Amino acid sequence: MATEDVSARFQDLDAWGDLDILKALYEGQLAAVAAIATSLPAIAEAVAAAVPRLEAGGRLIYAGAGTSGRIGVQDGAELTPTFDWPEERLGFAIAGGDEAILHAVENAEDSVDDGTEAMRRAGIGQNDVVIGLAASGRTPYTLAAIGEAKSRGALTVGVANNRGAALLRTADLGILIETGEEVVAGSTRMKAGTAQKIVLNLFSTLLMIRLGRVYRGLMVHMRVTNAKLRNRAAEMVDTITGCGMEAAVRHLDRAGGDVKRASLLASGADPALAETLLSRHRGNLRLALVELGSGSAAGVPVSSRAAP
Repeated sequence: MATEDVSARFQDLDAWGDLDILKALYEGQLAAVAAIATSLPAIAEAVAAAVPRLEAGGRLIYAGAGTSGRIGVQDGAELTPTFDWPEERLGFAIAGGDEAILHAVENAEDSVDDGTEAMRRAGIGQNDVVIGLAASGRTPYTLAAIGEAKSRGALTVGVANNRGAALLRTADLGILIETGEEVVAGSTRMKAGTAQKIVLNLFSTLLMIRLGRVYRGLMVHMRVTNAKLRNRAAEMVDTITGCGMEAAVRHLDRAGGDVKRASLLASGADPALAETLLSRHRGNLRLALVELGSGSAAGVPVSSRAAP
């Protein structure tokens, strides 16, 4: 496995000066970012396959062990506050359980039974999307989880850093990130981990955009939970509609803090029509505003994949 290779270039790394070590680590991080470029088509394919499952009510599940498992938790945990993704439609299968998020759990990643049981216990079904992460691409727990999820009809996506990895073959769709050897041999929390985190950032953000939770580069589906976010929400309504901050606050109050509904109210819709438009267009504010602007009560045949 390339991620486990020892580099002759860094065999005397510990004898180098601090700045030289940092430069080497920094260059490794840049290389990790560059490695993602060839993965973009695979990420786009995975998102396109995931959207209809999630539109049908499916869940987004992250599965992994060690560093990869924790990276999955980090990405998924941000989706609720950022995009108001429902917590009940988000899940994590981490080798060793919740304890492994903060502490290493010995031998947990080797348990095939635990990986299989995690999917059974979650009741994985055909509308669910399960993302398996493993730098090596051969972690028994993750392979078992993906295999079980696939057998249950879920869409499975494998993310690995070694070409030919079993995880890429087992999953319905594979995302290969060839980050190669690490500066500190075998420390896949570095290049491999960085690349995995970026891939998940790209995947989940594009996914939320395609699910109608972003409009004009704004987080219009965010959860408003404090004063800072309430002000941000009002600024978004004002930016989208030009109604002014005072009116934006008023419309947000009427809409219960929902930026999309407030924007439609500020654009002339009443609460019932705003709800109808968003329901008809699966929460896509752009399409709801298009229909509202057209003045058609019956709706207009606009593609749900309209360009941003």
